[in-house]
Amino acid sequence: MTTKAPPPPRQRKERKDNADRRRKQLIEATLRSVVENGLSRTTLATVANAAGLSQGVAVFYFKSKDMLLAAALEYQYSIYADTWRNAVAEAGAEPAERLAALIRADFSPVVCNREALAVWFSFWGEASFRPRYAESARDFDVQRGAALYELCRELLPNASETEARDVAFCIDSLTDGFWQKLYLTPESFSIEEGLRLTMAHLRMVFPAHKTTFAD
Repeated sequence: MTTKAPPPPRQRKERKDNADRRRKQLIEATLRSVVENGLSRTTLATVANAAGLSQGVAVFYFKSKDMLLAAALEYQYSIYADTWRNAVAEAGAEPAERLAALIRADFSPVVCNREALAVWFSFWGEASFRPRYAESARDFDVQRGAALYELCRELLPNASETEARDVAFCIDSLTDGFWQKLYLTPESFSIEEGLRLTMAHLRMVFPAHKTTFAD
């Protein structure tokens, strides 16, 4: 009895690269479908149509709508996490500079635009009914919250752990609230205004770093 030889390494890599491209193509199409159709009306068919692929391809890679939506949410969060982590890493060693970079990343057009906000609020609206969505949100929020807390601890060396955590929580809640305002009333509130007001708040909380937190 003969056995079939495995494909050579180059061929295996090409297959993996093709599969990764297809998955990304379907995930990005899912996000577009959520923006255009909402979460409830997004289906494997709408995603396949947006991706220019057959529905069978979508089923092959993700099996179900729920798995595809969960992957799309993870992808959206990974873009957000990469954006703020890279911004903080490039800001240097000063905690005020790193905090300013993190906040500017929150209002970056990469993660804070009309389409992205529509995706965020579609998923967050379902998080209480979909444990998997809530788990994804919690994992990423914990990581960002920890980074924000550590920066506040460095900037407030005389504050207690609880006080630093409260300051970090207030900053986080402020930017979350501005995202909501940008989503609900974009005609009367802009990204620039959200960033300006957040920086004004940071200047009041950290008066020794007013120059760093300039608009």
